[in-house]
Amino acid sequence: MLRAALCAVFLLGALPSLAKESRGHVSVVLLGATGDLAKKYLWEGLFHLYLDQVSSGHSFTFHGAALTAHEPGQSLMFEVLKKLACPSDVSPDRCAVVKDQFLKLSRYHQLKTSDNYTALNREIETLLQQEGLEEAGRIFYFSVPPFAYAEIARHINGSCRPGPGAWLRVVLEKPFGHDLKSAQQLAIELRTFFREEEMYRVDHYLGKQAVAHILPFRDQNRRFLDPIWNRHHVERVEIVLKETLDAKGRTSFYEQYGVIRDVLQNHLTEVLMYLAMELPANISSTEDVLRRKLQTFKALQGPESTSAVLGQYQAYASQVREELQKAQDYVSTTPTFAGVLIQLDSLRWEGVPFLLTSGKALDERVGYVRVLFKNRAYCTQRESLREAGQSQCGAKQIIFYIGHGELSCPAVLISRNLFKPIMPEGSWKEVADRPQLRLFGLPLSDYYVYSPVKEREAYSVLISSIFHGRKDSFITTENLLASWEFWTPLLDSLTQQVPRLYPGGLENQHLLDFEMVGRELSFTLEEPVELLHMDGQKPGDYRTIQAKFRQSPLVSAWPEELIARLASDIETAAAEAVARCGEFHLALSGGSSPIVMFRRLVTHHYGFPWRHTHLWLVDERCVPLADPESNFRSLHDHLLQHIRVPYLNIHPMPVHLNRRLCVEEDRGPELYAKEIAALVNNASLDFVLLGLGSDGHTASLFPRSSSGLEGAQTVVLTESPVKPHQRMSLSLPLINKARQVAVLVMGKGKHEITTQMSRVGQEPRKWPISGVNPSSGQLVWYMDYDALLG
Repeated sequence: MLRAALCAVFLLGALPSLAKESRGHVSVVLLGATGDLAKKYLWEGLFHLYLDQVSSGHSFTFHGAALTAHEPGQSLMFEVLKKLACPSDVSPDRCAVVKDQFLKLSRYHQLKTSDNYTALNREIETLLQQEGLEEAGRIFYFSVPPFAYAEIARHINGSCRPGPGAWLRVVLEKPFGHDLKSAQQLAIELRTFFREEEMYRVDHYLGKQAVAHILPFRDQNRRFLDPIWNRHHVERVEIVLKETLDAKGRTSFYEQYGVIRDVLQNHLTEVLMYLAMELPANISSTEDVLRRKLQTFKALQGPESTSAVLGQYQAYASQVREELQKAQDYVSTTPTFAGVLIQLDSLRWEGVPFLLTSGKALDERVGYVRVLFKNRAYCTQRESLREAGQSQCGAKQIIFYIGHGELSCPAVLISRNLFKPIMPEGSWKEVADRPQLRLFGLPLSDYYVYSPVKEREAYSVLISSIFHGRKDSFITTENLLASWEFWTPLLDSLTQQVPRLYPGGLENQHLLDFEMVGRELSFTLEEPVELLHMDGQKPGDYRTIQAKFRQSPLVSAWPEELIARLASDIETAAAEAVARCGEFHLALSGGSSPIVMFRRLVTHHYGFPWRHTHLWLVDERCVPLADPESNFRSLHDHLLQHIRVPYLNIHPMPVHLNRRLCVEEDRGPELYAKEIAALVNNASLDFVLLGLGSDGHTASLFPRSSSGLEGAQTVVLTESPVKPHQRMSLSLPLINKARQVAVLVMGKGKHEITTQMSRVGQEPRKWPISGVNPSSGQLVWYMDYDALLG
C-alpha cells in the first residue's frame, strides 16, 4: 500500500510540479499517536504539513506509534485520521485526493521494546531501498509523558537514527521538568542521546499568530515604538490567559504542576520575553534572538511570595478526591488561578509592572497581551474631539489579541491616538467592520485592528517550522533552564500559601480582582466571602454565617479566611498563656486539614511566641516517626522545620520503644501521660486542635470502642478500622480538661457527618466527637462552607 501511495503522488494531474526530481524522503513518527493531544491537534498539523508539501518534491511516510497492541491501536488511529479536514481555502476535490494519499502513507506501530524500534528502522530502510529514495530526514514527535523521554530517546539513538547525510529532529512536549533541578536532570538525560540542534521543545503559544507577530511588529514599527517602548511611557503590561474550563479529567497532572507551572512558567514567560527583550538588528537570526532573551532573563527581578496571588475554584478539591481516590478529608492547596507581578532591573523597564495572569473556571475564555501607555493629556471636550478623530484622552494601548473572547480571532490592535502601524501585506489585513463591538471598554473604532488573512492553528505552524528546520519558535535548553531558575524560588516560597477559593465562572464577581501596592499584589476584596443570596438580598450581596453548632461557638467562612481566623485565635491564646504563666501548651492533631493551618502560622505569624511554646500531639499512628504516615512527620515537614522552637519543647508520642511499635509492655501511653503531668499545670493543656472523621471519630478515639472515652487514663492505645490500625491518643477526659478546644472541619465530604452531629446528643460511644465538652474551658467549631452547607 505504501509503495502504491508513493507512486500515486506523482500521478496527480492537478499538480504538475510533482514531476520534479525527488528532494528526499521524510519519515514522521508520532509517538502517543492515539493520545488526546494527537487526536486534537497533531494529526491535523501533520496532515496540513503534507497538504502544503505534497508538491515540494519530498516524499513522506507517517508512522503512528503507541504502547497499544497493533490491532486496537491501528483502529483507534485511523478513526482519528478519517475525520481530518482541509482548510477552507482547499477545494473539496483536491482535499479528497490528498487525504486519501495521506491515509495510504500512514501506518500504525506498537513501540514498546527495543525490538519494536529495530523493526521500525528496518521498515523505513527497506522502503527507501525498494523505491530508490534518498533519505532527507526523520521527525520523532514525543506526545508522551516526560518520564518516558529517556527510554524512548535511548531506543531512537540506538536503533532509529537516519543514515549519514540525513537529519534527525526530535520534538518534545511540555512539561519540561517540575523545577530547576528536574529540568536540569531531564536536559542531561536528553543530551546523552541527542544534540541540541536535533531537539525541538514545543511551546504551542509560540505558534499562535498574534504571539508570533510580536517581534515582527516591534521590528517593522521601530521608528514609532523606539521613543515610547520604555518606562517613561509604558504604565503596565498585562499578559493574560483565562479559561472557562476546569481541570476535571486532568487533576492528576494539575495536582503535580498547578497553574504556574502549567501556564506562567512557559507560555506567558515566553510572551514576556518577546515584549521585554532588546531587539536584535536581525530578528530572523535565531542565535541573536536567543542571546537577547537570555539577557532579559538575567534582568528579571526574583519575585517574593508577596508578588503573587493564588486561587482555587471550589469544585477542584472534590474532583481531586474523586479522580485520584483521595480520602474525604484530603485538602489540596494546588492553585488553579494565579496573578504574578514581575519587574525587570533594566534601564528600559525599571519600575514597569508586568502582570502575568491565568486561571481555570473563570468568566471567559480569552488570551491577550495588553501594553498600556501613560497619558498626560487632559481634554475638556473629550467626546467631540474623539468624533473628530483627534482625541488624546482615550486609553493608549497596543493589544496582541491571542484568541477567543469577544474578538474570537487573533488580532493586533493599536489605539488610533498612538500611531498607524506598518503591517506586512498579504499576511495581515485591516478589519473595519463590527462597529458594535467594544474591547477594554472602548469601541473597536478607537483602534487600528488587523487580523491574519489566513488563520492557522498553532500546531500546524510549529510542525511546518520543524519540517523546515526553523528553531526560532522553540525552547532551547539554555532558555528552559533560565526560565526555571527564575520561577523555582517563587514556586518554593508559595508552597506555604493557601489559595483563595472562588466559586467559578460568572459567580466569581470581583473575588479574584487584585491590586498592586509597591511590589506586592493583594486581592482587592480583603475578606473572602460566601455567596449566599438570601431573601431580600440582591445578587452580589455577601454575608458571613455566624451561629452556634451543638451549643458551642461556630466560625464559618471560606477555607482561606477560616484558616486565617484559626491561626490568629491560636496566636492570641499563646500570647495570653505566656503572659499568664510563661509558657503555652499546644496539642495538635494529624491528618491533612491542619497542614494549611501550619503553613499559615509559618508565613503570617512572625510574632508567635515559639520560644515559650510546647508542642504536643493529640494522636499518633503506630509507625516510626520518620514514616510518611506519621503525624509527627507531617508536623515536622510542615511546621517544625520552618520555626524556631526549643528542641526540649517538642513532645512526640512514644510509639516506637525498644525497637517495637506500640507494645503494651513498653508502657508508652503511661510515659506520655507522666510527661504531660510533669510539665503541664494540672494536666490542663492551653489549646487542643481536633478534627472530625466522617464516622464521628476525633483524635484516635473511634466509635464502638470504649478505649479513651472515660476512666482515669489520660493517654491510651486504640484500634483504628483503617491501616495502620494501632494508634496512640489523648483520652476524652484529658481533652476536656483543656482551656480551649478547637474542632477544624473542612470539605464537602464532611457535610453529611456535620449534619448528623447537629442533630445528635452526647453519645461518645457512638459518636466520640460528641463527648468533647471542656469542663472549664471553651469549645469552638471552625467549619468551611463546604462542610457546613454542602
